[in-house]
Amino acid sequence: MPRMAGPTIDFWQQRFLSGEMPWDRKATSPQLLAWIDSGELEPASLNGCIAVPGCGSGHEVATLAERGFAVVGLDFAPAAVAIARGRLPPQAAAQVLQADVLDWLPDEPLAAVYEQTCLCALHPDHWQHYAAQLQRWLRSAGRLFALFMQARRDDAARGLVQGPPYHCDINAMRALFPAQAWHWPKPPYEVTAHGAGWAELAVVLTRR
Repeated sequence: MPRMAGPTIDFWQQRFLSGEMPWDRKATSPQLLAWIDSGELEPASLNGCIAVPGCGSGHEVATLAERGFAVVGLDFAPAAVAIARGRLPPQAAAQVLQADVLDWLPDEPLAAVYEQTCLCALHPDHWQHYAAQLQRWLRSAGRLFALFMQARRDDAARGLVQGPPYHCDINAMRALFPAQAWHWPKPPYEVTAHGAGWAELAVVLTRR
């Protein structure tokens, strides 16, 4: 799919080459660790591969690999892919691929997707196509472990679309992942603080 709006591959490549990555915690997301430690996300019950689209520096890919998951990380920028591959533990059932998430398809349906930094990095013009991709990737009853970025900006009141990261309003998310196709748990949802006054809303969706 042609990218008509939003950051280009050169934008992301330069960010990773220069280290200008304010979104990078330099560590694994605490919410991913909470899902793993609680047993909500664990290899035996997952019984399949989990993908991490827009994996960036690969902290979460490495952690999932270390915890025994079969995992595939995806990123647009070659520099990000190189960094993420360098984090993989030896002999892990893991790989990191350079791929455009708007085009990539897995060889077989996935058990789960960990969505943290990809949706909010894509311009909203691409969101419907990306959401359709996630539905294609997952098998029936596959789960989407989503961290929806809350990055409200004052200029949104005047209709400006600003990012990345782009604000993932919960009403927009419910329209993007409709209840006819996805099972939504009841709110309220866990909130994880991020830098620059941002936060992430943790929601686990199940593909119907």
